[in-house]
Amino acid sequence: MISREERTPLSEWWWTVDRLLLAAIIALILGGVILSLAASPPVATRIGLDPFHFFNRHVLFLLPSFIVLIGVSFLSPRQIRRAALIVFTVSVVLIVATLLVGPEVKGSRRWITLIGVNIQASESAKPSFVVLAAWLFAESARRPEMPATSMAMALLLTLVALLVMEPDFGQTMLILMVWGALFFIAGMRMIWVLGLAGAAGAGLFGAYLFVPHVAGRIKRFMNPASGDTFQVDTAMEAFSNGGWFGLGPGEGIAKRSLPDSHTDFVFAVAAEEFGIILCLALLALFAFVVIRALSRAYATEDMFSRFAASGLAILFGVQAAINMSVNLQLIPAKGMTLPFISYGGSSIISLAYGVGMMLALTRHRPRTEMESIGDANAKAAPNYA
Repeated sequence: MISREERTPLSEWWWTVDRLLLAAIIALILGGVILSLAASPPVATRIGLDPFHFFNRHVLFLLPSFIVLIGVSFLSPRQIRRAALIVFTVSVVLIVATLLVGPEVKGSRRWITLIGVNIQASESAKPSFVVLAAWLFAESARRPEMPATSMAMALLLTLVALLVMEPDFGQTMLILMVWGALFFIAGMRMIWVLGLAGAAGAGLFGAYLFVPHVAGRIKRFMNPASGDTFQVDTAMEAFSNGGWFGLGPGEGIAKRSLPDSHTDFVFAVAAEEFGIILCLALLALFAFVVIRALSRAYATEDMFSRFAASGLAILFGVQAAINMSVNLQLIPAKGMTLPFISYGGSSIISLAYGVGMMLALTRHRPRTEMESIGDANAKAAPNYA
């Protein structure tokens, strides 16, 4: 046991971090290990790899991810802002490099290989972008004379332009939704939020008109007979086959033919082998993480910490919601991973970075002496109102 009397960084972290939130995240990570073991062997065998190739790599990625998660959760809000600026800058440089020299896969350039490791820079750009946007919105509220909102808009347009050039419309929509939520949380007028939503809708309609890849997915969603809907149809069959309690570990049928059963459609594999009960448990875990983080963020007095923690929680929740909705054929296919459950090195490490910041920003921190003095002076000052 770690004693409260100990004055070490570890003891201070342990008694100030939200341990329930940490436990829920660890439960998701362990669930990801189990489902990776269930979903990935058929995919690896189908493409001529060792059956446990993806599972071994998934577990291998968890070690640096957990180190990143815990290490980042020790940081102060100031250190988080500085680190986010560095991570975002590096991510933007890597996205530009990906557009220039990255290999084209299925009409998109999203990956770049560095030192033998495939990196999707847009993954690390997401959490760092949220923190920087929250920082700018907090500064805008604290110092109205500063053009922080315009800077946040420029930041958004920069990242969105790069993502559209890849193209990666799933990540683009995710970024726009989280930025819009932050814009609303920061107290901006509803007319601005509605205007931004209209602009996003116009952008989506433009993508439908001029980008065949996007148009194809929307048409297949609206009219399944218009194209190949094999993956989503197989995913829906998996939910039907699994019922409430599933067919049993290793007994799934869908994963034998689903090309992305270990990534985009791992939720369907979970439904078939472990049943809807497990899917509801996963949904409850995701909901708990989001609601717990939002409630802790709301209780935080520091405006930056409140905005940033809220934005990171929304990013985490919306990404999970998109993946599960695609599996249930509620929205067109997006190619979005299920946080900590789907296979993917860049995704898992970036999620660990984002969740680590969320844990750091929602820690209980004692008020500084200067804050106490300021409050005492404010109370002692006469009220002339």
